[in-house]
Amino acid sequence: MTRNTKPQPASRKPHSINDTAGDHFNRLVELMRRLRSPSGCPWDREQTLHSLRSFLLEETYEVLDAIDRNDQAELKNELGDLLFQIVFLAEICSESDSFTISNIITAIANKLIDRHPHVFGEESGLLTPESKPNTTAEITGLWEQLKAKEKSKKGRPQSLLGSVPETLPALLKAHEIGSRVATVGFDWPRAESVINKIDEEVTELREAIANNVPINVQEEMGDFLFSIANLSRKLGVDPETALRQANRKFCSRFAQVEHKLQGRGRTIHKSTPEELEGLWEEVKKSETED
Repeated sequence: MTRNTKPQPASRKPHSINDTAGDHFNRLVELMRRLRSPSGCPWDREQTLHSLRSFLLEETYEVLDAIDRNDQAELKNELGDLLFQIVFLAEICSESDSFTISNIITAIANKLIDRHPHVFGEESGLLTPESKPNTTAEITGLWEQLKAKEKSKKGRPQSLLGSVPETLPALLKAHEIGSRVATVGFDWPRAESVINKIDEEVTELREAIANNVPINVQEEMGDFLFSIANLSRKLGVDPETALRQANRKFCSRFAQVEHKLQGRGRTIHKSTPEELEGLWEEVKKSETED
């Protein structure tokens, strides 16, 4: 993909039914270049890598929300918004001659080949049919080994947890930490073992609360949440997804409580805790009856 010196006219219609995904991707890249050009959009020209961080995060969560709601039409739109953010960031880096979108695509394609010797390895002689991993656990272990080798070649520390992003949501990071150390066998043998650990953490949290030492309460609360994240992992449940679903369910039920109060000519702020609890139980009971 080469940079055009003259902006090309934009069209909202597909070029042709025979166009490939690459043709459409090139069009998106050219549209982004037009937006960043002197004749483009002032807002787009003002953006930087740092100013786009919040937009990238927002679009990521909107994709997750569409997935959770199983809304395929909305997922298509949100994936487009997320893809646009990636193209936007790549264009900014291209302008400073750091790298281009083509470099990004080439790098990830090469990485996929290198990280999947069980798929491509026989062609290059890296693996034999007998040495190919067959289970998800074996493949994950191989993946971590390959990542460690890549870091070693780049002169980076080979810490298993060194590349876990600091910016991950804490619950998701706890899940990722558990997943990585599990690849080297540092893990609870079964989910029941994690439940026993959670019981232990609850006891320690109760003691910290009883002793009324805030810093100890925070530490024990952290240990408790970390154990919960790992129980979720052992059960094959994504903790972020599970918690988002729980949040959505709570908000839906609370909205129904508010609606019932409005029907009685009352407000949340003038209702008693007992009244709110009673309406909450009514909402829950109606869900089981449906």
